[in-house]
Amino acid sequence: MNFDFWKMHGTGNDFVLTESDDLDANWAELAVRVCDRHFGVGADGLIVAFPSAVADRRMRIFNPDGSEAEMCGNGVRVFVKYLLDRSAVAAPEGVLTVDTLAGVLEARATRDAQGRVATVRVAMGAPRLQPADIGARVEQAGPVQDLPLTASGEPLALTLVSMGNPHAVHFLGGSPDDFDLHRIGPAVEHDALFANRTNFEVVRLRDRTHMDMRVWERGAGETLACGTGACAAVVAARLHDRADEHVDVNVPGGTLRISWDGAGEVYLEGPAAFVFASRWEDTP
Repeated sequence: MNFDFWKMHGTGNDFVLTESDDLDANWAELAVRVCDRHFGVGADGLIVAFPSAVADRRMRIFNPDGSEAEMCGNGVRVFVKYLLDRSAVAAPEGVLTVDTLAGVLEARATRDAQGRVATVRVAMGAPRLQPADIGARVEQAGPVQDLPLTASGEPLALTLVSMGNPHAVHFLGGSPDDFDLHRIGPAVEHDALFANRTNFEVVRLRDRTHMDMRVWERGAGETLACGTGACAAVVAARLHDRADEHVDVNVPGGTLRISWDGAGEVYLEGPAAFVFASRWEDTP
C-alpha cells in the first residue's frame, strides 16, 4: 500500500497522518509497520482522515500495536492542522468538526503570521464518570475516586475518568520523573479491573493551576504527551477539589492548557507542529 503522509506532533506526541476513502484497507496492520521506530517511520500512532457524513472529516487513529483508539486529544490537534494547512477543508474562521469514535468534536485553530495553524483548542466533550463508561469492573455508581489497586507490587489510589477513552489517574507526592512508569504502567494497563485496558497517568499537583504528568498510553506505552490524559487528570483533580477551572499540565513534551467548569465540556488547548512530508511505499 502506497500513500503520501505528513509526520506531525503535538507536544511531542507524534503521528503519521494521511487521507483516504478506503475504509476496507488493513490500517491496523499498516500502523504496526509504519509506527515502528526502527523499521518504519516511527510514531505514537497512525491517523487517517476519511470523509464523514456528520462532520468535516472522520478521524481514525491506530496505535503502534494495531489497536484502534476511540480518540486522541493531541491527535485531534495535529489532525486539524493537517487538514487546514493543506486546505483540505474550507474553514475561514479556523473552526471545523471532527468525527471520532467518541463523538463529533469541534476545534478552533489559531494561525501564525504565515497563515499556518499554530495552536488548536478542542471541545473534548463532558467527562464520563460511571464505571461502565470506563470499562471498569467496579460494583458502584461513579465517580470512582481513590480506588485501591496494587500493580506490580506498587499500591495505587486510582481515580477513573473517561474522555471517550478510559483513564486511571494516580496522584503523587513527589515528582512523576521518579515513578517507575515502565514497570508499573503495563501492569495497570492490562489489569483485570479494566475490560478494555486503560491509559494510566501519574500526576503531581504543584498548586491549583499547575500540575506535572507522565502517561502510559494503552497500546503505545509511555508517550511525551496525552491530550485526553491531561483532561482526565484535571477532571480527577477537580473531583478531589484540588484544582481550579484552568490548569496548565506540564508533560515531557511541553505544556497543555485544560479548562473544565466542573459540569460541562472539557477544553484542551495546545500546539500542533509539522515535522516533514514524505511517501510510504510498500516494497514487493
